[in-house]
Amino acid sequence: MDEYGDVSVMLNLTNTPGTISPVERLLNAFEAHEAKEERTLEFYKKTLASMPNPASRFLMQLIVSDEEKHRAVVHAMAATLKGSLTWTKPAESLEGDLAGLNGKLREVTDAFIQLEKEGIKDYKILIQESSSYYRGLFKVLLDSMIRDSEKHIQLLEYLKETLEEA
Repeated sequence: MDEYGDVSVMLNLTNTPGTISPVERLLNAFEAHEAKEERTLEFYKKTLASMPNPASRFLMQLIVSDEEKHRAVVHAMAATLKGSLTWTKPAESLEGDLAGLNGKLREVTDAFIQLEKEGIKDYKILIQESSSYYRGLFKVLLDSMIRDSEKHIQLLEYLKETLEEA
């Protein structure tokens, strides 16, 4: 039994007097960031509510939507860490067994990746054709969509790799 205690001390997995573990420190950082995301989101929403210009409102709504996703992601990561520390599985936790996933998801992941890559090519063509429209607004929006598609590819590749290991 002492072997486990030694490993915990070596890896600094548990509290030592006067300090907290790295996992607890990380959880605290995630929780602090989650609170900051919440305040940021409320500030954006308050600003959005007072904007009369349709284009400005549209752009701010895109930002609000992204901020809501950011908050959800940070919350899920914090819940996962908290669950690990308390040996529980909160509903919002990212922990789960992928082995039981439908084989259909494995089959379509490559197709989704291909669709995202084709979308990026299409967006780049649209940028060339519309970059001077509306003082460059179309270019900014299309560039943003390319970054989203690149993010989607990264997420899908992770999913595919994880499904293959399951």
